[in-house]
Amino acid sequence: MDVQHDSNRHRFFLEVAGGTAELSYRPIDARTVDLVHTGVPDEAAGQGIAGKLAKAAFAWARQNGMKVVVTCPFVGKWLERHPEERDLVSPRPTGA
Repeated sequence: MDVQHDSNRHRFFLEVAGGTAELSYRPIDARTVDLVHTGVPDEAAGQGIAGKLAKAAFAWARQNGMKVVVTCPFVGKWLERHPEERDLVSPRPTGA
């Protein structure tokens, strides 16, 4: 069960029971993305899928020299449990 990255649709996703789980993002500039929403079908809830999506998004950001803004409430809570990833977090740009 590998997380896929669809750069055209700005999302990380997995096919799971009940449909597609995804973490969507919005590019802010050439080096920053805003992680905006995580969604997991009810049938796949409680299996750590959203955490896998968050981990993949941060791994991609780190590999590509990107910073992230965190709008998604799930990702914000995930970061509380993964402080080692906080170095990638950028403050929310003014007006965003």
